[in-house]
Amino acid sequence: MPGTVLVVKAALGDRVQAGQPLLIVEAMKMEHTVTAPIAGTLAELPVRPGQQVTMDATLAAITPEEA
Repeated sequence: MPGTVLVVKAALGDRVQAGQPLLIVEAMKMEHTVTAPIAGTLAELPVRPGQQVTMDATLAAITPEEA
């Protein structure tokens, strides 16, 4: 859903674990935490606090860890 990025909790290049909070988006007067679906390296983070985002916007991309 469209909303506003409130907080970015990770930085480009960070190693993240599955379930780790990456950012918080406010939509419909509620805060929604976006978490990492997999462990890996944060490869894309095209948002910043205060930015408006659309429904299908890419908020973050993770390069998976090698097995």
